[in-house]
Amino acid sequence: MPDEAAAIDLTSLPAEVAALIARLQQQAQAHAQELAHRDREIAWRDVRIDKLNFELARLRRWKFDARTEAMTASQRLLFAETMVEDEASLKAKLAELQRGLPEAPKTAKAPPRKPRREKLPEHLERVEHRHEPESTNCPNPECGRPMQRIGEDVSEKLDIIPARFFVHRHIYGKWACKASGLVAHTLIGRFVDHLPYYRQEPINARSGVHTPRSTLAAWGGAGGAALEPLYELQRRFILGCRVLHADETPVPLLDPGAGKTKKAYVWAWARSHHDAHPGVIYEFCLGRGSQYPVAFLGGKGPPAAEPAWSGTLITDQYAAYNAVLDAKLYPQRKSAACAAHARRRFEELSRGGSSASAVATEALRRWARIYHAEAAFAEMSQDERRQARQALSKPLWEEFEVWLKLQRTQVLDGGKIAGAIDYSLNAWKALTLHLDDGAVAVDNNLIERQVKPWKVGAKNWLFASSTLAGQRAAVVMSLVQSARLNGLDPWAYLRDVLSRIHSHPSHRLDELLPHRWRSG
Repeated sequence: MPDEAAAIDLTSLPAEVAALIARLQQQAQAHAQELAHRDREIAWRDVRIDKLNFELARLRRWKFDARTEAMTASQRLLFAETMVEDEASLKAKLAELQRGLPEAPKTAKAPPRKPRREKLPEHLERVEHRHEPESTNCPNPECGRPMQRIGEDVSEKLDIIPARFFVHRHIYGKWACKASGLVAHTLIGRFVDHLPYYRQEPINARSGVHTPRSTLAAWGGAGGAALEPLYELQRRFILGCRVLHADETPVPLLDPGAGKTKKAYVWAWARSHHDAHPGVIYEFCLGRGSQYPVAFLGGKGPPAAEPAWSGTLITDQYAAYNAVLDAKLYPQRKSAACAAHARRRFEELSRGGSSASAVATEALRRWARIYHAEAAFAEMSQDERRQARQALSKPLWEEFEVWLKLQRTQVLDGGKIAGAIDYSLNAWKALTLHLDDGAVAVDNNLIERQVKPWKVGAKNWLFASSTLAGQRAAVVMSLVQSARLNGLDPWAYLRDVLSRIHSHPSHRLDELLPHRWRSG
């Protein structure tokens, strides 16, 4: 019995026997851990497959149930495109799950799984059986282009002719559509040039290339699904920086059942403006509440969850960030405020000619001196920047604080100038935190620039047609914008990554992230 074996006093046994028992116990423990890991993989696979099948079923219902009569002509076009795109994305994910993980037992009462079989002896003769598809053209009827071979799966079965052992070696070729340039071109058109598919179709037609909207949408859906593993690695890369910028922006989301739009949000997170390896990641979320930054930065959840992020977070003064910067819950985090937001309060009051506020005008002059000094530190190392700030910027901030407090005693409560002064003074510790840390930027302008493509896109797309479409946009735009931050051509980057991602070793997939990418 296992309990009896565990209770054996190994010190009372001969050394050889004790060593054998200890080795067997280690093997049994390792085997149990392997089976537990395998069970978790199968359970996770089954949950994901059930979820994807549910999403596919709901998608098909929407095709027939959506109140398209309540939509405008442009909304109907975008809705139809997104349905094709979502379906292609879900099918690609489903196929990858079904191909990539071990088969689950068909019933709960299936016999226990046997230990993993040892590799068949190398000296045995191999009889190879090659299995390739009848056609190596892309199965998508609207593509039909030749695919490229990206690898193979090999299985071996032992066989015997009397007195002669040999191995049947079955080789199954793995093929993928090689039209990665077209897929990359389509994704760039959608997420860099912000062109819906119904606008891309006539543009391609002018070059003599017929690409129906349904084909473009299918490429976009499958391409977005292929990039999801990189998106997860990009998230980890962003969280690896101890200084982060954060911002959020609204995006209209279509409600198919109502034929109207509702408000969703894109949360943007970027590595420090002064970091040597820039990068950004977006999350498409259904709201603007504190639960979204709490989930992204971690620190709450099951014991197996990733550790909470620690470092300095640069934000505006939106209250939702207070939940992730609570010193009692997260003593390892610091809050840095955006000087540009504080400055804008005075800038608005400095306009108007003769009615402009003299206090606001003087405040802008002081802000200009601070920013002029900061510009001189741009090319310095973090330690050099900290020292320069202490010597040159800190006196400017201290003088500014004294002046603001004096002006506050001379203006009426409730006025706009009082509000601008209070905005700065109430956040003074966070506004000046950068003086003690050369890795922290003086403002949050970096992330505001990374949010702008979503605002431009919303004008052209009109809305995100589904939650899946919004999430897919977040995946592609995270990688595209990070490529641009690293000085890469987004099309060249996507084209190369899409051609390599299916055959690239999974343990080296981070080599395809924008900051590490080298053209294959």
